[in-house]
Amino acid sequence: MNRNPVIPFILIIFLGIGLVFLLSSQGATSDQDEEEQASSEEGGSEEGGEEGASSGDFDAEGFARDNCASCHGQDFSGGMGPALAGTSLAEEEFTTVVREGRGQMPSFSQDQIADEDLTALYEFMAGQ
Repeated sequence: MNRNPVIPFILIIFLGIGLVFLLSSQGATSDQDEEEQASSEEGGSEEGGEEGASSGDFDAEGFARDNCASCHGQDFSGGMGPALAGTSLAEEEFTTVVREGRGQMPSFSQDQIADEDLTALYEFMAGQ
């Protein structure tokens, strides 16, 4: 009996490709489930969730690292943007710049950072 040696190789290739698709689809759904679970653990719904989080548990340094450090430097001593550490701006001017933006700096709305959190951010920067 002569058996064709190509057929087992073709079978192995098809099984391998099928396994790759199966595992990748399982991985994709697992990642989505983990992201959904993490977002639900962080504080509920996306609507109004930011206002509830600004009631005293605001992390000024964390907010600054996430939103300011990429332009103002990791230690806020300046970079593409001016230095924020030990700012000489008055609190009102600081608030105006953050709310309206200046030059390349984007503006941050009340939904992104509440007024009392903005005050905490100013105090953090002035104390650096």
